[in-house]
Amino acid sequence: MKKAITLHNVSVHYGDRQALQNVSGVFHQGSLTAVAGPNGSGKSTLLKAIAGVITPASGEISFADGQKPAIAYLPQASHLQRDFPITVEEVVVTGFYPKIGETLNIGREHHDVAKKALHDVGLSGFKDRPISELSGGEFQRTLFARVIVQDAPIVLLDEPFTAIDAETTARLIRLLLDWHKEGRTVICVLHDLLLIKKYFPESIVLQGKCLGIGHTHQMFEQKLLSFDLDMAELIPADEANQHKHHKHHGH
Repeated sequence: MKKAITLHNVSVHYGDRQALQNVSGVFHQGSLTAVAGPNGSGKSTLLKAIAGVITPASGEISFADGQKPAIAYLPQASHLQRDFPITVEEVVVTGFYPKIGETLNIGREHHDVAKKALHDVGLSGFKDRPISELSGGEFQRTLFARVIVQDAPIVLLDEPFTAIDAETTARLIRLLLDWHKEGRTVICVLHDLLLIKKYFPESIVLQGKCLGIGHTHQMFEQKLLSFDLDMAELIPADEANQHKHHKHHGH
C-alpha cells in the first residue's frame, strides 16, 4: 500500500511551548484516520503542519512521489472570522482557487459544482445568504461544501461535526466514506469515540507526542482509546503525573 503522508520526528513549537514532540507515523493512500487525544494534545497542530499552514521546528513531512499534492483542509470554524460581507456561495467557490488561480474566472460549471456541494451538505437555497447570518452549524456546513469542491486527494478535517445535528453528521459521514471508497486519504480530528469506533478504521492518538497509530480496534484493545476513560486519562500514569507538573506546556 502506497504511503500518502509520512511523518518523521515532527516537532512543532509555539514560542517556547512545545505542541508536538517527535511525532512519527504513516498515513497510507486511501486510508480513513481519526486523530484522537485530550484537549491540548496537538491534534489541530498536526493537521496544520500536514496542510503546510505551520512549519515544523524539526522533523520532516513527506508525500508520495516526493511531491506535495493538493490538500483540502477544513480548519476549526470557531477560529475563522465571519464578519466579511461575503455570501455562502462566494465562500464555497474559493475552493476552486488552487486550480484556477484567483483570476475569479468562475464559470457556469463551477457554480453547478458549488450548488451540488451545498445540496450535499443540506444547504440548498442558502447560496446568497451572507455568512454573518449563519448559525454555527450552517457555517460549518458551508466550509464542508468548500472542501467538496476542492476535490483533493488528501482531505484534512478539524472537528468537522462541531455544532452539527445528528442527521447532518450522518450525511457528512457518508461523504467521508465515499471519499474513502474513491481512494482519497482522509484525516479527521474527532472527540466522539463512538464515531471513531464505528467509522474510522485507523486512528492516531496524541498527547503532545504520538501514543499510538494503527488500527482503531487495536487502539481500543490497548486502552489508548477507551469508553471507560475520559480522554484526558489516556496517558500512562507516570506521564500523567509529569503532565500535572507541566500543564502549561500542553497544546
